[in-house]
Amino acid sequence: MKINWQSGWVAGAQQLLIPVSNNQGEWIQNLEHIGTQIGVSFKAALEDFKAETGETTVLYGPDCKVFLLGLGREVNFAEVLRAARLFAARQKSKLSTSLGIYLDAALLPADQHIVCIEAMVNGLYLGTYDAGKYKSKSTETHPLATEDAAIEFYLPASVSAKAVAKAVAQGQVIAEAQLGIYDLINAPGNKKQPAHLASFARAAAQRGNFSVRVLEKAELEAEGFYALLGVNQGSAAPPVCIVMEYVPTQEATRTIGLVGKGVTFDTGGISIKPSANMHHMKSDMSGAAAVYGAIEVAARLELPFHLIGITPVTENSVDADSLKPGDVIDSYSGRTIEVTDTDAEGRIILADALSYLVRNYKVDSIVDLATLTGSAARVLGAHAACLFANDDQLAESLALAGEYSGERLWRLPLWDVYKDELKSDVADLRNFSGKPAAGAISAAKFLEVFVDEHPSWAHLDIAGVAYGDVDFLPHKSATAFGVRLLVEWLMGQGDA
Repeated sequence: MKINWQSGWVAGAQQLLIPVSNNQGEWIQNLEHIGTQIGVSFKAALEDFKAETGETTVLYGPDCKVFLLGLGREVNFAEVLRAARLFAARQKSKLSTSLGIYLDAALLPADQHIVCIEAMVNGLYLGTYDAGKYKSKSTETHPLATEDAAIEFYLPASVSAKAVAKAVAQGQVIAEAQLGIYDLINAPGNKKQPAHLASFARAAAQRGNFSVRVLEKAELEAEGFYALLGVNQGSAAPPVCIVMEYVPTQEATRTIGLVGKGVTFDTGGISIKPSANMHHMKSDMSGAAAVYGAIEVAARLELPFHLIGITPVTENSVDADSLKPGDVIDSYSGRTIEVTDTDAEGRIILADALSYLVRNYKVDSIVDLATLTGSAARVLGAHAACLFANDDQLAESLALAGEYSGERLWRLPLWDVYKDELKSDVADLRNFSGKPAAGAISAAKFLEVFVDEHPSWAHLDIAGVAYGDVDFLPHKSATAFGVRLLVEWLMGQGDA
């Protein structure tokens, strides 16, 4: 998709999108004036069009088709992105490969023009997503996803060309990474075994010019990744641990570690899951996917941070060699783990990854992401991820990035009173308390053990938000939760 921009309205667009906030004073009269300017009468349509978020009305003039797109009263990044994504998805049959977007100063808050540009670009890209990658007959390509697709922004004269260029670039790069993450998470388990994720990370590294090291099974055994190897015992596909490193060309302002859970399919192991929705467990590597996307975007945007990304990757399958409830395994940290529930495998593989990070790299902060517990989904549903942190400043900055990006977080406690749930009679700690309550908290307390008292660590339990019902597809799908959140968080950390 090619994206250009210019100041003011210039006739010639055959299809024109006009975003409208209904919180801009005399917006109806202003919109009628614009209609006169471009030669299309809006009077009849404005009897019904209320400019609510995502509301769309189509009008036809002698030379131009016009789409009015409502942005509602609160014009922020998350809402504009959602409206643009819905527009692209729902209007596919009415769109051509060329689209003009008229951002008029009288229809949008003056301080939100740049925000709207980036959100519109990001949302329009995401709205072109086709989930039918594995269908025998290819579906019709979205008009805005073709090679000759083009968007032309018509902007107020007051908008800085430099700021527009930056917003467009960010919107494109982030959306491209998110679309790749959609495909990766939505892929079935037989199409994304651990080796496939290694290939995905290598391809991302080529696009972003950062390094990737893949620890294969023999090296994992030599290094002592016993927890990851233990979870992998029941799988025919060998595990990997993918280590990514992005070093900026300029001096790095901070060094940050990102860790993501990469269970490519989760049966639950011997503690097997119910069959009804087990097919959705292809999404249990969403934390790893978010790390791949965030590091690729940071590298392509040349953000001034030294990033270390670590993703332990395995299936959790059922076999004669599978871990059994009650087994005791070793870990990279040297601690022993009593596996009381083989379906609490994510925290086990993250234990090795976190230990490897803190013992081999000096990082200022650590953020891990994982579809870790059903408890997180029961607490917050599909509207926010659970946030745990031992650093108030880190927690606050992540939560702020979540509010801006729309990938929201809600902090839960890490009180030491929950340590008792990790006690084991036969090992240093156990992986699951067996209690029906506070599951997300006890999982976070388990992970906390393996950061070796690092003073700035956050854990994001994204189980309820990484995969589910989405407003632009008919079935459950990946959301790429975490990519935009992490990028916004990084861009708010200093000189970015």
